[in-house]
Amino acid sequence: MKTHLLAVGLLALLLAAPIVWAEPDFASMGVVPYEPPKPAPALTLPDLQGKTVRLTDLKGKVVLIFFWATW
Repeated sequence: MKTHLLAVGLLALLLAAPIVWAEPDFASMGVVPYEPPKPAPALTLPDLQGKTVRLTDLKGKVVLIFFWATW
């Protein structure tokens, strides 16, 4: 009995696998990809210690630039 249930469970998993691992249908969700990606502009800013940091020095890393002001 347990072997039968295991076989049925494995068969159900194999049949459902394409649904689980399928690519999402972005078009049906109204999601439009942005193409072509634009390169970030050249940017140079001082860090908290006053050292100059260039965006090009951080190529390949995730960068979050947060601008704020108190006016």
